Amino acid sequence: MTKMKSNNAVSSLSYLILFLATFVFTSVTSEDPYKYFTWKVTYGDIYPLGLKQQGILINGQFPGPQIDTVTNENLIISVFNYLSEPFLISWNGIQHRRNSWQDGVSGTTCPIPPGRNFTYTLQAKDQIGSYFYFPSLGMHKAAGAFGAIRIWSRPGIPVPFPSPSGDITILAGDWFKLGHRRLRRVVESGHKLPFPDGLLINGRGWNGNTFTVDQGRTYRFRISNVGLATSLNFRIQGHSLKLVEVEGSHTLQNTYSSLDIHLGQSYSVLVTADQPVKDYYIVVSTRFTRRVLTTTSILHYSNSRTGVSGLPPPGPTLDIASSVFQARTIRWNLTASGPRPNPQGSYHYGLIKPTRTIMLANSAPYINGKQRYAVNSVSYIAPDTPLKLADYFNIPGVFYVGSIPTFPTGGNNGYLQTAVMGANFHENVEIVFQNWEDSLQSWHIDGYSFFVVGFGSGQWTPDSRGRYNLRDTVARCTTQVYPRSWTAVYIALDNVGMWNIRSENWERQYLGQQFYLRVYTPSKSLRDEYPVPKNALLCGRANGRVTRPF
Repeated sequence: MTKMKSNNAVSSLSYLILFLATFVFTSVTSEDPYKYFTWKVTYGDIYPLGLKQQGILINGQFPGPQIDTVTNENLIISVFNYLSEPFLISWNGIQHRRNSWQDGVSGTTCPIPPGRNFTYTLQAKDQIGSYFYFPSLGMHKAAGAFGAIRIWSRPGIPVPFPSPSGDITILAGDWFKLGHRRLRRVVESGHKLPFPDGLLINGRGWNGNTFTVDQGRTYRFRISNVGLATSLNFRIQGHSLKLVEVEGSHTLQNTYSSLDIHLGQSYSVLVTADQPVKDYYIVVSTRFTRRVLTTTSILHYSNSRTGVSGLPPPGPTLDIASSVFQARTIRWNLTASGPRPNPQGSYHYGLIKPTRTIMLANSAPYINGKQRYAVNSVSYIAPDTPLKLADYFNIPGVFYVGSIPTFPTGGNNGYLQTAVMGANFHENVEIVFQNWEDSLQSWHIDGYSFFVVGFGSGQWTPDSRGRYNLRDTVARCTTQVYPRSWTAVYIALDNVGMWNIRSENWERQYLGQQFYLRVYTPSKSLRDEYPVPKNALLCGRANGRVTRPF
């Protein structure tokens, strides 16, 4: 009896300490404003390609509501699931500092069951820029429920261009006429997805949107590729695109006639309405596909009485060299402020020597007679319990650290595994994405931005480091890897948590081309990682556990 009382006293003391620490932390950060959102997720009829389909809507909208926030604001987003299936939302590019609990992927968060709700608590901590959210389970992304996120700089922190006359969001992507359930059955049966049926801009097909501008004024266009399968090229008839931001980094302001935007990527460009008064095509077309899909919107000069005519201007198609050249010209603006007033270039990433190298090779093996996709021969399978919860509650048998090798194993064979790679807090890591396939790959890392230091054709070797850009490469969260080529990135592991590394090609992601990086510290300090949310949903082998009382 005495022992029980002692344990209860220790437990109460631990909770009291946790409460006081949380209180102190909340008090310190209480000056950051809060914004509250209530989202109702439902099915609804949509007609994106002129054909009635069942979409997934947020508050009746397709695409979903746009999130506008300012650096360091807290976002409280209560999501009610009125679907007949579990649902999750993830936040492409939001870093969730010390808080992978809110990442909204199956390895960190239990799905929201039908008829239930979950409230995300996010903070745009030390971030600016253009991002998007999307549904992360199954093939829900093929039905909608995605939307734009715009993180604005705090007042008083200079932006390296004059305030534009307007800020226009472009959510572009490929689209399938088959519903998300049928697409899921296709890939689960061991077959590849068909070629997309069309392209959408902001949920609409050909000439489905009109954006009105005043002659002589300059506008910011934020463009994201929210598709499932294809790279895109973006252009505006007769107008130049001045690049100013890539996924939170202000860039050198180079001018382009068109811009390649690969799966999962986001860009900001300035467009000046400096042409004769009329209407012009805004064009999006597929890149690196033998059959080229195209869709358009309209750039309408406010006093124009002349509509668009003729064919939209053609863009690049299969040519890879021009895309590589363009990618090499995207550089960091070292004199611009980021989310804080200090210049972006004050972080000298090129002077920090990585402590380890990780090489990740994608492949497309058949396993048990079905098409799968793999990283270093490991094809990821999701466990019944989110990895983050299993780690927190010390639940055995869900995963083990080191279940995916840090270098390719060679060969085309693959095997199924719940893949988790281990890394230490504050490590500086070089990651090389090696692509031996004939298709372009697009990779995303949750919880971080990273520096794309180099890319080249063929096999990466240590000698490839001699071609790295260690001065002004851009920091971003999604990068492309060209066919039979490699891309190298530097990443400082300063964010404790369980972080998803995945292909942005959704068929590949769904069939195993992803894994989790466990960035670990033995410290239990709130300075390093937040505790499990009190409202965390519990599922699988975490059912019946207790989160925390405060």
